Amino acid sequence: MKNRKRLPTKALGKYAYFSGVGFQMLAIIGVFTYIGYRIDQSREADTPIWTALFALVGVCISIYTVIRAVTKRR
Repeated sequence: MKNRKRLPTKALGKYAYFSGVGFQMLAIIGVFTYIGYRIDQSREADTPIWTALFALVGVCISIYTVIRAVTKRR
């Protein structure tokens, strides 16, 4: 067990940071999609246009957040 390779602490910190960014992206998209879903549900719409629109906005915001996090972390 002495020869077991360990990841440097810095690498683990980066891994944890970018894993958190992934979960943040998932949360942003989920929240915006849920908002759109609730709007469609309250309007009793046949087509889920607000769900699609808010999901797209969530994706755009999450991509912006990821780009900002990656360029900031260098």
